[in-house]
Amino acid sequence: MAKKDEDNVKTDSKNAKKLPKTEQEWKRALTPEQYRIMRGKGTELPFCGLFGNEKRDGFYRCAACGAELFASKTKFESHTGWPSFFQPISGNAVKFIEDSALGIKRTEVACAKCGGHLGHVFNDGPPPSGLRYCINSISLEFAEKRRMP
Repeated sequence: MAKKDEDNVKTDSKNAKKLPKTEQEWKRALTPEQYRIMRGKGTELPFCGLFGNEKRDGFYRCAACGAELFASKTKFESHTGWPSFFQPISGNAVKFIEDSALGIKRTEVACAKCGGHLGHVFNDGPPPSGLRYCINSISLEFAEKRRMP
């Protein structure tokens, strides 16, 4: 059964615009795999995503709504098979949700603007945060930083 529309309305704290989308609208806006992961809280297989080996300077955005989530300078090699970051681009870029779906306590990371599932955060990352944001590549889009001529 689909959730009520108001359950899918998220507020963009930057400009207070709402992103009202029903589950049917999300299905039309996302690929089937993006929908499975971002709306169904799935996980892509390790080492299969587009951004595991990405080294360019730029920003990672939410694949569903385009919100900036992570800067490339916070990305690190975690050897887990998913892109990993030690902090989001700002304190209000992502939101955290308690997740015990697998019988263990984890912290889900979701886009603060649209609520799309991104991955999980763990306490085994590098300094300065000590955190590892383990993110599904399919939940991200990459925007290369433009260089001045």
